[in-house]
Amino acid sequence: MGHRLSKIYTRTGDQGSTDLGNGARVEKDHPRLEAYGDVDELNSLIGLIAVEALPTDLAELLQDIQHDLFDLGAELVVPGHEALQESQVARLEARIDEFNAELGPLQEFILPGGGRAGAQAHAARTVARRAERTVYGLSRLEPVSSVTLRYLNRLSDLLFVFARLVNRRADTPETQWQPGQTRREADGDA
Repeated sequence: MGHRLSKIYTRTGDQGSTDLGNGARVEKDHPRLEAYGDVDELNSLIGLIAVEALPTDLAELLQDIQHDLFDLGAELVVPGHEALQESQVARLEARIDEFNAELGPLQEFILPGGGRAGAQAHAARTVARRAERTVYGLSRLEPVSSVTLRYLNRLSDLLFVFARLVNRRADTPETQWQPGQTRREADGDA
């Protein structure tokens, strides 16, 4: 790794192109770069959640996810490389099931928010959905592992239940969505 990042700036991208991991050069607005840029942004947002005071099981889960997202980024930066395994998708599904069992059924749509960690998890969920759309768009142009697409889909689901769980464990109530008409009636403005 020391040789790979011995110099942070190279000036080779100053004209709007960059190298992929296989040595191919592409424009900086190439769909592959958009995809791994979205994944990198998602990983950074998860890092923001991870610095919050979280229960150990949740902090460890976030660290595992960050490692997975580096695997996923490696797939995107090197066309044809496959790093994610089906077991990583299964791990997310198991945690979703575990968290949902602790939460119980969702009775109504909820507004993104709650405590700071919960709100950050909701923000990360939206970036995970964007990353999924971007990677799907790339898959229409170039081969992308189906495991990668499933992983991003499950991760956005996990971040939703993660947000609910971290809010529940912190005794932070969720705010249920009230459609405009319902709010106006409750306020006596109908």
